[in-house]
Amino acid sequence: MAVEFTVQGRFSAFRTPERGTVRATVGLQGPSLGPVYEQVVRSLEKVSQSIAPLHQPDAGPVTWWSTQQVRTWANRPWNNQGKQLPLVHHARVGISVKFSDFAELSRWVGQHVEHTRGFTLDGVDWALTAKRQAELQREVRAAAVQDAVSRAQTYADALGLGPVTPVAIADAGMLSSGIGPTAMPAAAFMRGAAAGSADNELGLLPEDIEVKAEVDARFVS
Repeated sequence: MAVEFTVQGRFSAFRTPERGTVRATVGLQGPSLGPVYEQVVRSLEKVSQSIAPLHQPDAGPVTWWSTQQVRTWANRPWNNQGKQLPLVHHARVGISVKFSDFAELSRWVGQHVEHTRGFTLDGVDWALTAKRQAELQREVRAAAVQDAVSRAQTYADALGLGPVTPVAIADAGMLSSGIGPTAMPAAAFMRGAAAGSADNELGLLPEDIEVKAEVDARFVS
């Protein structure tokens, strides 16, 4: 009588990021909208002018960038005695800049943090190129399948059975019988940490990107 084995195969790979997308805002506030708006526009123009000579879609160091529309609003805050204070006007704009050169990314961010009024670094998204991401996902999926084969064969060997034969394979959680906790299919996770460098310029240290795959598989022996 054939014995059926249902297993889950897993594999993870880590790679150094190839792109870093800076997320930043330029924002100010004050008692009058006109001066606040004008200063944000001037700061945005300064940022844009610093990007233009770096922007080379193929060669980098900036491969892509965008800015949002300047957004304005006003609110009337309260003090700690419960008294409503005069109207405060705000202006803010979001900026995204993708770098292929991380030393240039760090230099550019440090320059604007120090010298551009209202500039705030919101974070950096670390990534692989789309081509490398697709290649790595194929690699880890294939390795996850091999892990599933190995697991099933280990069980068969323990029972003194012969080679296993695949019956079904699917992304994690998709086999009708279900196995174990729900798992995620292949995905990329991007993380980064910030630290100050010795020369007091802001240094941005990317963490490796993890690409992992999990598959469900059924075998008989």
